Amino acid sequence: MAPSSYDGTATVASVYSMTGFSGGTRDLPGGALALELKSVNHRYLEIQFRVPDALRALEPALRERIAAVLKRGKVDCRLEWRRSEIVEQGPLLNTSALEQLRACSTIVQEVFADATPLSVGEILQWPGVLHRDPETVGTLEEPCLALASEVLDVLTQARAREGEKLKRFLLQRVDDMLGLLKTLSPQVPALVAAFEERLGSRLRDALGTHDEERVRQEVTLYAARIDIEEEISRLHMHLDEVRRILEAGGSIGKRLDFMMQELHREANTLGSKSVSSALARASMDLKVLIEQMREQVQNIE
Repeated sequence: MAPSSYDGTATVASVYSMTGFSGGTRDLPGGALALELKSVNHRYLEIQFRVPDALRALEPALRERIAAVLKRGKVDCRLEWRRSEIVEQGPLLNTSALEQLRACSTIVQEVFADATPLSVGEILQWPGVLHRDPETVGTLEEPCLALASEVLDVLTQARAREGEKLKRFLLQRVDDMLGLLKTLSPQVPALVAAFEERLGSRLRDALGTHDEERVRQEVTLYAARIDIEEEISRLHMHLDEVRRILEAGGSIGKRLDFMMQELHREANTLGSKSVSSALARASMDLKVLIEQMREQVQNIE
C-alpha cells in the first residue's frame, strides 16, 4: 500500500499494476463533489480529465496530486459537482451584484437622461447576477484535493493487490524456467558428444579420409560454435536479476521489460545452437514462458 502522505516513494517489495478503478464523494454545504479515477497500462503517465468548465481551475492541482502517486499508466479522471436539491430550490439571484448593477444604472441615468433602462432579461443575463454554483472554485480546492487523496489511496491499494498477483505469476515463471535449465544442463555434454560423433562420421564419409587429426580439428571448430554453456549461464543471471527486481518492488515495469528482451535474446541464441530435438524443445519452452512473462510485464507500473 502506498503511503497516505503521497510523497511518491513506493513501499519496499510492493509491485503495482497499472490497472485499477476508484471513486468517492465528499458532501459539502452546497452539494457534493464526485471523483472517479480509472487507470490502464501505458508506456508513460498520461492523465486525461473530464471536468466541467466551472471546475476547470482545479485541474492543475489534481494533476499534481495524481502525478505524485502514480508513475505510469493512462489515467482517466472524472470530476463532478452535484448541487443539492435544497440549494437549487433557493434563490439564484446574487443580491450584491444586483445592488452594484442598480448603482451603476442610476449613475448612467443621471448622465444620460434619455438612456433606455435595462430590461429584466438584460439584468438576469448580466455577469454575476445569477449564480448557479453555491461554491466557488477557491472554496472547493481543499476538499477536492482531500477527496483526491482518499480516492488515490483506494486506487493504489487496488493496483497493489493486482500487482501482487502479477508478481506471483512472474516468479512462478522464473521458477519454471530455472527448472527447465536445471533439467537441461546435465544433458548438454551428452547431447553435444553425440552430435560430435555423428558429425565426425559424416565428415569421414564426405572427405573420404580417415585422417582422425583433421576430423578432430573440424569437429572441435564446429563444437565451439554450438557451445551453449554461456547462454545457459546468462539465462541464470538474467532470471536471478528478474527475481531481485520483483522482490525490490517499486516502479519496475520498464526494467522488467528490458529483462524480457535479454531473456528472449538468449533463448533465441540457444535455439539457433540446438544440436538435438531436446535442445530445440527446451528453447521453445523457454520462449513460451518468456512471452507469457512479457505480456504481464506490460501491466506493471
